[in-house]
Amino acid sequence: MELVQAIEERRSIRAFKPTPVPRELVQEVLRLAINAPSANNLQPWEFVVVVGEEKDRLSRTLAKAYQEKQISCGSGAVKPLPETFRKRGIANLEAMRPYIETTGLPVDRFINEGSCSFYGAPVAIILCLDDCFSERQMVDTGAALAYLALAAHASGLATCPIGLIAAYEDEIKDLLNIPGNKRVAVGIALGYPDWENPVTRFRSSREDADKLVRWIE
Repeated sequence: MELVQAIEERRSIRAFKPTPVPRELVQEVLRLAINAPSANNLQPWEFVVVVGEEKDRLSRTLAKAYQEKQISCGSGAVKPLPETFRKRGIANLEAMRPYIETTGLPVDRFINEGSCSFYGAPVAIILCLDDCFSERQMVDTGAALAYLALAAHASGLATCPIGLIAAYEDEIKDLLNIPGNKRVAVGIALGYPDWENPVTRFRSSREDADKLVRWIE
C-alpha cells in the first residue's frame, strides 16, 4: 500500500471482529512502529501487548474502575477551550452520534465503556513512557503511535487510540505488572475492523489545511 493512500484512508475504528490477530502480524506492526523518530534516537517508548484472557481481564478491570471513578473521555484540556477547538469537538460528536445510536446505547456510555473494552478489539496495546523523561518526550510516543496506526492499516488491521485509560493508570500497572517508573501514555485497540457494524462507517472530518498553517516568508 502506498504511504499517501494509508494516510488518507486510515480512520479510528470502534467496532472490531473477535478474530485473533496472528502474533507475527502484531510483531511486524510494532517493528514498523519503532521506526518512528525520537529525540537523540532515545526511543523512549515501551509497548505492552495484551491478548486473550488477559485482555478480557484488563477490560473488566477498566470497566470496574470507570464505574467507581466515573472519569470520562474528554479533550484533556487544562483550561477552557478556545471557541475554535470547542466547535470542532461538538461538530465531531454530533457527526458521530447517528452511527452510535444504531447500537442502542447513549453516546457517552458507548464511548466510555467502549474505551474500557478497547471496543472489542482482540489486542490491547499499552504505550508507556519512562518517568525519567519530561512531558516533551510525549511527542516521541505520539510519533510511534502514528507509525503504528499507519502500519496496522497497511497490514489490513485497524486501530483506535484510547486516551481515557491513562486516567486508570494505577489499575493498569497493578494488573499488568508494569513497573512503577513507567507512565501509561495511551492505549491502542488493534484488530480486524467489523465493516458490518454501522459504527465503522463513521470517519471524522479534517479542517482545511489553509486554516491550520501559517506561512512566514
